[in-house]
Amino acid sequence: MLDIIAAIATGGSVSAIGIVRMSGPGSLTVADNIFQTTNGVKLKDAQDKRLYYGELFDSIVVDNRSLIDLCLCSVSRAPASYTGEDTVEFYCHGSPVVLSGVLHALFKLGVRQAQPGEFTKRAFLNGRLDLTQAEAVVDLIEAETPVAAQNAAEQLRGAIRIRMQSIYDKLIDIIAHFHAVIDYPDEDIDDFKLQSYLKVFHEIEHDLKQLLDTHERGKIILGGIPTVITGRPNTGKSSLFNALLGYNRAIVTEIAGTTRDTIEEKILIGNVLLRLIDTAGLRKTNDIIEVMGVERTLNAINSAGLVIVVLDGSEPIRSEDHDILRSIPPDTPKIAVINKSDLPAVFDHKALLEYDINSCNISALSGEGLDSLDEKINDLFQEAENRTKPGEFITNTRHAEAITRALTGIHSAVTGLTVSVTPDAVLTDVESALLAIGEITGKTIRDDIVSRIFERFCVGK
Repeated sequence: MLDIIAAIATGGSVSAIGIVRMSGPGSLTVADNIFQTTNGVKLKDAQDKRLYYGELFDSIVVDNRSLIDLCLCSVSRAPASYTGEDTVEFYCHGSPVVLSGVLHALFKLGVRQAQPGEFTKRAFLNGRLDLTQAEAVVDLIEAETPVAAQNAAEQLRGAIRIRMQSIYDKLIDIIAHFHAVIDYPDEDIDDFKLQSYLKVFHEIEHDLKQLLDTHERGKIILGGIPTVITGRPNTGKSSLFNALLGYNRAIVTEIAGTTRDTIEEKILIGNVLLRLIDTAGLRKTNDIIEVMGVERTLNAINSAGLVIVVLDGSEPIRSEDHDILRSIPPDTPKIAVINKSDLPAVFDHKALLEYDINSCNISALSGEGLDSLDEKINDLFQEAENRTKPGEFITNTRHAEAITRALTGIHSAVTGLTVSVTPDAVLTDVESALLAIGEITGKTIRDDIVSRIFERFCVGK
């Protein structure tokens, strides 16, 4: 990696400050060609991680150049920089025209445009980050909730790397002991007895299962809980959908069957991110389009992480309501919302006793009772977060797949021990588990996977 890369590290819109980042051997010399500090210090002689004020020009030619900006500049020398290379950052006024001008001035000096994620990729290749930390960078950038941001920040600090490294080291010790006994029979090395490692295998198996069990919740933290708002027509599903969003997203009329298709939006309730899905009312119908909407609603209910059933509080429960409540999978979290509390109450809550479902009264029209619904949603999903340390939720599907393969290898090793399989056969399973764990941190990763990971990143990071 002898070439120098550069990119705008901030957004493309007008802002107070915009940053242009450059990395690679010779970056300081390139920067000295177009940036002059007001105190006369050359950047190649500048102190690391200190801001210098100066003038930034569009060309190296003194007699034929224009001023781009009056800005700040900092340098970080290898290896103590983000990328592990010499880096320079220009802190300019946040005009897209100014930032583009800085880039073009650098390109004229032989610097090339950085690819998406290339700065972080260089940090990984230069040993500044492992893959779990690199992937946490993009998760932190894309975090939509405080919980997701904290989980990503802890992974950037090394939460997953530390857990994986501990398991990796234990497996390496077992394999190293076996090969030492085989390769150096005359040395004073303790006999290799695979049975003595059975406890270690069980500990590793437990740790991997514990991590893997967080994946379902991790996916929810990252992408939100698929939350289906369902009920029969005209109970106020779309009105509740709009009330939770705070604006009119779904069309609301008194005509039954207005909502024909699913509508989806994200909303943050407390620390819980919901992917709200407004659905067609569930009822028997001969309308072909409405039938298709009902089928989509039932499919959404079966794959939901939360179901909110909207019932009409101004009338008794109907047989259609019972059918809807029975259609929800037993292990799916659910809340019954008794809507229209602004009208005389007729609904009898005893009708819900057989369903083991939380309920609350609201008026989607006035907003009354929405706070109670928020509390019930938070209560349903807070417990899982309290049981797991921030940073140890597996949000990445790649990690979950590798952990699953590692678990398969360890399980096969344990099974082999119980049926007295030879040590070399058992250690083949151990080595497969070791390779899978190595893929998580990047110790044994393929180049194509590395490229795919960093394609998720934005340019400039």
